[in-house]
Amino acid sequence: MMTTATEPTTLSRQEEYVQRYPDAKIHESAYVDAPCTLGEGTQVWHFSHILGHCTLGTGCKIGQNVVIGPRVTIGNNVKIQNNVSVYPGVTLEDDVFCGPSMVFTNVFNPRSAVVRNSDDAFLKTLVKRGASIGANATIVCGTTIGEYAFIGAGSVVTKDIPPYALVYGNPAKQHGWACVCGEPIKALTAGALVCPTCGQTTPVS
Repeated sequence: MMTTATEPTTLSRQEEYVQRYPDAKIHESAYVDAPCTLGEGTQVWHFSHILGHCTLGTGCKIGQNVVIGPRVTIGNNVKIQNNVSVYPGVTLEDDVFCGPSMVFTNVFNPRSAVVRNSDDAFLKTLVKRGASIGANATIVCGTTIGEYAFIGAGSVVTKDIPPYALVYGNPAKQHGWACVCGEPIKALTAGALVCPTCGQTTPVS
């Protein structure tokens, strides 16, 4: 009795992604290294690369030519527009918006000849829930951007930003406040943000 050897089945990269991330949508030109976690409804678009040991929450939208990781945690419903890199040491909480070509850093004093392999060498950057970062802004590492803060396009952030603050410029300075809906508010009313557009009142310390 003869037996015939069969060639092992080889899955395409897209077929592997369907098995590993059945609830996510990954464009055929994108790469997602294993192991990673991608939440339900998350989309990874053209020419993007998610490196290993990253966690992306549900409903994230990762635009074209984005690099994330390795070892980066991103919350739910985060939108990262085209040409953004999210390096080790950067954490994005839920509902964060990163505009096109904005820049994160993770080393304060980089040298090409100095190799920094340990995560301890990276200064931590935390972008808290609901914050928005405009196109072409630069976030110097070691800073925290508060909840629902709004960073104007082209700004250079060199220090911590308070919650709900509206900042812009180089270096970025506060020029008012931002409602949860994104509308600018010039001044507080009795210690709270009162939005003339959506009517929401938000206490601010």
